[in-house]
Amino acid sequence: MTGGASDPRVRVGLSIPPAGFASHDDAVAYVHGAAEAGLDHLVTADHVAFFDGRGKDGLMTVSWLAGLHPTIGVYVGVYLLALRHPVAVARQVSTLAEHAPGRLTLGVGVGGEDRHEMEVVGVDPSTRGRRTDEALDVLRPLMDGGHVDHHGEFYDAPDVSIRPAPSPPVPITVGGRSNAAVLRAGRRGDGWLASWCSPRRFAEGVGLAAEAAVEAGRSDVAWRHGYQVWVGLGDTPAEGAAVLGPAMEKFYGAPYSAFERYSPVGTPADIVEWLRPFVEAGATDFNLAPIAATDAERVAGAAEIRRLLLA
Repeated sequence: MTGGASDPRVRVGLSIPPAGFASHDDAVAYVHGAAEAGLDHLVTADHVAFFDGRGKDGLMTVSWLAGLHPTIGVYVGVYLLALRHPVAVARQVSTLAEHAPGRLTLGVGVGGEDRHEMEVVGVDPSTRGRRTDEALDVLRPLMDGGHVDHHGEFYDAPDVSIRPAPSPPVPITVGGRSNAAVLRAGRRGDGWLASWCSPRRFAEGVGLAAEAAVEAGRSDVAWRHGYQVWVGLGDTPAEGAAVLGPAMEKFYGAPYSAFERYSPVGTPADIVEWLRPFVEAGATDFNLAPIAATDAERVAGAAEIRRLLLA
């Protein structure tokens, strides 16, 4: 996965704007602008029917984004795997990987902010963790080119293979704040995709994931730990907070004070100072949701954050 990264240890991606794009031309300009600025990937979330029916299918969205540019990476952060059958997901991933090899990273999460979103597809919200574990136990071997004959608590996948297997393999990261998510990343993932946490907690999670991997007999994981974060760009921290606060309140329907502690603001240098301890704690991927006055400023700010992180 590359948009021209010079340092494989750190990749910086840019989310699509929270409100989407006004036109196809705007989308093309944003995607090409991100690639030309040296950003490594574009990020989108995933929902089926979030609260009042909002959301976009994450794999469909990144497939569309990948088609707008020939090389930039795409990252689903995070995909609600428990709401789908893992064999169908394996086919979708295989198809995208065939058309855009080496460009997809699949972040997987359990969701839960809107429990009704799960109920509308017949999923008991209380089972979402177990479902995700079982779905990963089916999905991973299929994506590795293996054969599966699975009959489990939630899924049947009798006598199935998916061809072609993605080449190179598609990294799977696991999102979530809980220790359960960290352990899932260690046992079944290629990294932990964290958010809303301190560098100290991030370092603890990285260590816990490594321990879980060893206990699961996984000694050769090429870790892709990441951090997903909203940032407010401005000439001063106050200016950054002034644009970030309203955007987050509109998106989450909650006061900015609930997120302020974990949402860096100010110049790219201010934001990099806030992010650098995560690099030191083991983060290789940063998925930025930058808020600024214009889309061009979002792209330019994220690119400058990347440049400074790699300096």
